[in-house]
Amino acid sequence: MEEVKSQEAKIVIQTPEGNGLATAALVLGIIGLVIGIIPFVGWLVFPLWILAIIFGAIGARKKIKKGQAIAGIVLGTGTFVLKVGFWILMLIGIASGS
Repeated sequence: MEEVKSQEAKIVIQTPEGNGLATAALVLGIIGLVIGIIPFVGWLVFPLWILAIIFGAIGARKKIKKGQAIAGIVLGTGTFVLKVGFWILMLIGIASGS
């Protein structure tokens, strides 16, 4: 009598690990930059800049999609610096024009 061995195949589905905070930081940074360059309306998206910086800092701790997190941090802080610089130049212009 022949003995038949049964072979069971196990299928393991592994989903790739993501970094949702890095993606959120990048998206918020892009939206904040696009709307932030509008001179007098840009301050309405101030929370987006802050969230882009915070989410980027948290998302940069993971190795996956670290570049997106850094890009979100750069866009958030860059837009903030541009907006503050705009208002400083505006105030200097108003002060020297009087």
